[in-house]
Amino acid sequence: MEPTRDYPLFGGAFSATLPPGAINVSDLRPVPDNQEVFCHRMTDQSLIVELLELQAHVRGEEAARYHFEDVGAVQEARTVQVETVQALLLENLALRGYCEEAWVLSGTQQVAKENPQVAKDVTLHLALLRLPQYQTDLLLTFNQPPPDSRSSLDPEDLSLLPWSLGDFEQLVTSLTLHDPNIFGPQYRC
Repeated sequence: MEPTRDYPLFGGAFSATLPPGAINVSDLRPVPDNQEVFCHRMTDQSLIVELLELQAHVRGEEAARYHFEDVGAVQEARTVQVETVQALLLENLALRGYCEEAWVLSGTQQVAKENPQVAKDVTLHLALLRLPQYQTDLLLTFNQPPPDSRSSLDPEDLSLLPWSLGDFEQLVTSLTLHDPNIFGPQYRC
């Protein structure tokens, strides 16, 4: 099994521990500059790290809900349903010195991807790390589409398990800031 590894994000301004089987999507197609996107080698799972403008008009749990609904709007989700929202303990985060509040949200969104006639329920887990001193909301998303009907995996592929919530938690807690200049010249050290 491929080990987890620390991976530079946003040109080395951040790093985080990625789970086994993570493929950098920017090696396959263009990705917006404010995102780092990784897909699982064998499943349809993905992980996204996004630098977003701080949404100061929403606070607390409502900020997590705001971003979840915004992701749903971008995905043109037919339905969005929040299942749980919980505060994250800041002391568990590598970003604890920068993060004012942190939330994790789990929910489902009904999204049509390849075929607009067929929408599938996708489970999303979001972690929102709020960095008001940098006017930034850091949004980490773990997409878990329903299992694919493809059952013909090579035996070597079976050793690469689907990602778990534990893998997502490790990504969230390991996210480390190395260079505040990523937020602009006004934040130079």
